[in-house]
Amino acid sequence: MNLPAWLARGIYRAQEAAMRRPTFAMLAEIERTQWLSRTDIEAYQARRLNRLLASALTHSPWHAERLRAAGLEAAVREYAVGLADLSRLPTMSKRDARENAERLVWRGVPGGAFPYTTGGSSGEPLIFHFGRERQASDAAGRMRARHWWGVEPGAREAYLWGAPVELNKTDRIKTLRDRLVNQMVLNAFAMSPARMDAYLDALVAWQPHCLYGYASSIALLAAHAEARGRTLRLPALRVVCTTGEPLYPHQRELIGRVFDVPVANEFGSRDIGFTAHEAPGGQILLMSESHIVEVLDAAGEAVTPGEAGEAVITGLTSTAQPFIRYRTGDVVRMSTQPATGGQGLHVIAEVSGRQTDFVVAADGRMMHALAVIYVLRAAAGIARFKCIQHTPLHMEVLVVPAAGWGEAGRLAVIDGLRARLGEALTVDLRVVDDIPPEASGKHRYVVSHVPLADVLKHAAA
Repeated sequence: MNLPAWLARGIYRAQEAAMRRPTFAMLAEIERTQWLSRTDIEAYQARRLNRLLASALTHSPWHAERLRAAGLEAAVREYAVGLADLSRLPTMSKRDARENAERLVWRGVPGGAFPYTTGGSSGEPLIFHFGRERQASDAAGRMRARHWWGVEPGAREAYLWGAPVELNKTDRIKTLRDRLVNQMVLNAFAMSPARMDAYLDALVAWQPHCLYGYASSIALLAAHAEARGRTLRLPALRVVCTTGEPLYPHQRELIGRVFDVPVANEFGSRDIGFTAHEAPGGQILLMSESHIVEVLDAAGEAVTPGEAGEAVITGLTSTAQPFIRYRTGDVVRMSTQPATGGQGLHVIAEVSGRQTDFVVAADGRMMHALAVIYVLRAAAGIARFKCIQHTPLHMEVLVVPAAGWGEAGRLAVIDGLRARLGEALTVDLRVVDDIPPEASGKHRYVVSHVPLADVLKHAAA
């Protein structure tokens, strides 16, 4: 089934209207507002913030208590809260969201509140609720971001995503619905060599305008295509969009080389929603109409513009369960430059990854996961790997071997890791047949269980 984009777009519009999601109204709005000046964008944010806080004051007792304690109740009732006033509220953690769910959720939100569970790749799964507005905001934001790359709503897209291997009746109905809106889903949870061969054939037959999926899954498919000597003829493809995890430089280069189109990374999470997307030219543009991002240091203070810190985000469409000054654990750096495409949207200069994507040496030095990844990539005979830092003195390494793996490679890994993290490091290296993804479908190359917040606090002191 291959529908014209205009017909698929019409079916999708009808579906969203039937589900009471204002997706296309939001799309029309943000296609307009992205061209406002930065000053006008921030005025727009302030209006949305006041609406969110007024709803939270009325319907979310946990937030209401915090607003009153901060002395903001009167300003909220008068819709007079400014963006600078946000800092008067304490930040909100994942533990806060998990332990106070019933005092956060507004079950009577128009359209209903729907539960969702995050994958918990950080070890802290979270059950939260979202509403129709959040769903519509995410979908509209992605359609706008695709438009930046020349992909119109309703154009064919392929998703390398979580999907059941065996389809029951409900799954078959969903698959039919996906095809009616020109979406094809390939299962990222079962990527055997034979299945990846079939995926490559399916992509060539489908001729998508956009390929979307986890960075590691698309990189694995690209590596498989290259190993098979496949030249993919995908003349309709405009962009590969990656999501869910850091996109490392070697992955970007591999994906771009195999699929012969630009690679654009997405930033966001299940709980806070679709937050930012890479635009042509390489800038990461914030979905400023739906998100306010503050960048804080270890002490909870705003960093100097242009410096890196933790992204603390307020989701302006999270009325069903408000996320206000929510600590994401993501390390980002905001740009002081405007968007080169002319939008008034805020620009993120760099997304370094999650705090759990950093490793800590025995002497307290902190380094990005790439420091470890480069060691494994340089060693001979490694097909796939995963490093798990349990303590500053203990790292577990899982290796799926390839041709050329042997004692020299094993010693190169151990010596390289000790050179970066300290000679006292114990390296528990195990050769395995496979490394399964996280429950969410993501593959994390490096996982650290060392509490980075404690290290940062020590360094700040």
